[in-house]
Amino acid sequence: MNATKNKTSGQPTVFVVDDEPMLLDLAEAILRPLGYSVRTFRDPELALKEFPVSHPAVVVTDYAMGRMNGMDLIRECRRLNPHQKMILLSGTVDEHVFAEAPVKPDLFLTKPYQIQELAERVRSLIAA
Repeated sequence: MNATKNKTSGQPTVFVVDDEPMLLDLAEAILRPLGYSVRTFRDPELALKEFPVSHPAVVVTDYAMGRMNGMDLIRECRRLNPHQKMILLSGTVDEHVFAEAPVKPDLFLTKPYQIQELAERVRSLIAA
């Protein structure tokens, strides 16, 4: 069995990490109908604890979230799985935030993003 699929449903698991509950609900409403098992987290540290157990196909994370930002989460997820697919979202920073970083997201989306754009980006990373 592919480690990136939900053990019970066989669907690819997508983690969505954002401190805004409304944006978590929106991402879930976009991705679940497309056949993904969606796990949402307001706390990036909790997402990181669940990461080794759930083996998500893609992690979608906001940048600005308090004690741990999205780049911190990307770095820690990649430490555990160097091939982890990652999407960074932000309405406060642009791609310069990771230009010099040794670990970068696979994709970057500016908030507010288009519904179709998120769906297509997740689909493309899972297919890759």
